[in-house]
This record gives sequence, structure tokens and C-alpha cells, in this order.
Amino acid sequence: METTEMYHITYEKPQVTLLQESGLGVAEIAARTCYDSFENSENQCVKEAPKHLDTDAINAIERSELLANLAWVHHHHSIIEHATLSYLIKGTSRGVLQEHARHRIQAISVRSTRYTMSSVINAFVASLEAEEGFDFFLEKLLGLNLFVIADKDYLAIEIRAIYDKLRFQYGKDTDFLKNAVAKSSLPFIEEHRGDAEALYEALECGKKKRNVGDAFKHIVSDNWKVDMVVTFNIRSLKNYFDLRDSGAAWFQIRWLAEAMKAVTPVKYLQLIDKKYKTI
Repeated sequence: METTEMYHITYEKPQVTLLQESGLGVAEIAARTCYDSFENSENQCVKEAPKHLDTDAINAIERSELLANLAWVHHHHSIIEHATLSYLIKGTSRGVLQEHARHRIQAISVRSTRYTMSSVINAFVASLEAEEGFDFFLEKLLGLNLFVIADKDYLAIEIRAIYDKLRFQYGKDTDFLKNAVAKSSLPFIEEHRGDAEALYEALECGKKKRNVGDAFKHIVSDNWKVDMVVTFNIRSLKNYFDLRDSGAAWFQIRWLAEAMKAVTPVKYLQLIDKKYKTI
């Protein structure tokens, strides 16, 4: 994971993988349908489309003069909505997620805190059996690599806040352990009384409480790491890059936009980014 310093704080940058691309062919077919101009295409498979559809060849098109002309001369961008890209994003922050979700024309699926907080809660439950509960909790959470900010001194402050919130809830909620641990794992608490490490390992190996985050999502901050899959049509992707790959954008979402652009094939960037246009 790449790290960088901003405002004297070390951050981990997100990792982005391009999962799929639809190709440009459908967008050209859509444009040619509008103008009934198939015979003018430089792509033979498009010329032949009215009589014979070779979808494999159409989906393999690398360049379309018509799409470039529509995008840069006529600014007719609705046509390029037929081309889509899907990205796997790992290790951005919940703060970025809030910004990212403002781009409404996208499909987005995000790692759920509701279903994926078991290890954090297990670490807290086990810490109740440790002589130095916070030290135990801190060690376990640092090992889980849950945060975008990487400075250990800063993380000690953040994890202390999480620990204190959980301690507060533990003192208030008589059903805390029932909300925190799967029913089949509750006996481990008595079985490993006084042995925090053994209890943590037992809870981690046991059945996870499926919706543990329902009771504990309040502990999560904007620094919490988020993984997600997003799919943009390239008209919306143009808007995203215009706004987020910019010096005016918040630095964390700018890092994400830069990483997404870095894995975006040039044939799409030629239609949406002035640096790459060929017309």
C-alpha cells in the first residue's frame, strides 16, 4: 500500500483495479442508429451491422471517429453513456465515500460495517479480560489495518476514542455481550475467563454475529477504511474526473480519482479528458 504525507500526517493511498470495461462499440452503434450512418464508420464491423451483427468485433473497437467528434465538437455526451467501466477500490476512507456518493449516476456497492465489525468487537470483548484492557485492544486494532491514517501516535488517539465509546456502552447496556457475540460463542467468555488472548482467538474462530454492526456502528469515524465496487458510464466518469482530479478537490478523493484514471484505458480518456483528445 502506497503511503504519503499530508499536513505532517501519513496516509495510505487507495488501490484501484479495473474490473471490467464495456468497450466503445455499443456507443458507436447507438450513435450510428441515431444518424443512420453505419456506412460512414471506419470500423468494418459497424459498417456491416445493419445486415450482420458481429458483437465480439463491435465490443473490441478501440477507436471511433464519430464518438470523438460528438464528444469534442458537438458536446453530444449522452451517446457515451453506453460505455461503462467498473472499478474495485480498496482502502479509501468513509470520508471519501461521503464525497463519492454525491456523484449520483453510478452503481456503488460498499463493504458493510454492519456485517464486518466482528474482529473489532471481539477485540473489545476480549480486552475485558486483560489487565491492561486498552493496551490489548490497541494492539489488536493496529493489526487489523482499519484506518487510512497510518501514524501510530494518531491511531492511538483514534483507537482510544473507539475503546472509550465501547466502554461507555458496556457500562450502560446489560445486553452488551448478547449484542456483541454470537449465541454459540458466548460460552467462550466463561471458558477463557482471565485469558484475553485465548478468548480473542476463540471468538475469532467461532461463529461471527451476522449483524454485529447494528449496535456498534457509532464507533466508526471518517478515517475508517472502505472497500467498494463502482460502475460509471463514461459521461458520469467525465464529470467525476473533472471535479475530483482537480487541485480544488479534497486531497483524499483526488488521490482516488488519480488512481481510477491511472487504470482507465486511454480509448475512454480520449473521449472525456482534454489531455488525451485526438480531434
